Amino acid sequence: MAIDIDTARKVAHLARIAVPETRLPALAEQLSGILSFMEQLNEVDVTGIEPMTSVTPMRLKRRADVVTDGNIQASVLKNAPDAREGFFAVPKVVE
Repeated sequence: MAIDIDTARKVAHLARIAVPETRLPALAEQLSGILSFMEQLNEVDVTGIEPMTSVTPMRLKRRADVVTDGNIQASVLKNAPDAREGFFAVPKVVE
């Protein structure tokens, strides 16, 4: 799939990247190269291959899933510009 200059301009705009007009042809060529590589990867037969997150098999350490309040309410609220009765106080935004 080939990317034209207009599409490269749109991608740069969506990514919030300032690309000068003189660099748009090079960007379009690079994006086309990336897409052709992705198409090449799609041709690889991966049936029967288990998905991996790493090349070495390992288990993540797990902790007990216990709900706590953190016991640091005072430390958190001291950063607040306005705190009342143990909560953040915010201005009313709906009338």
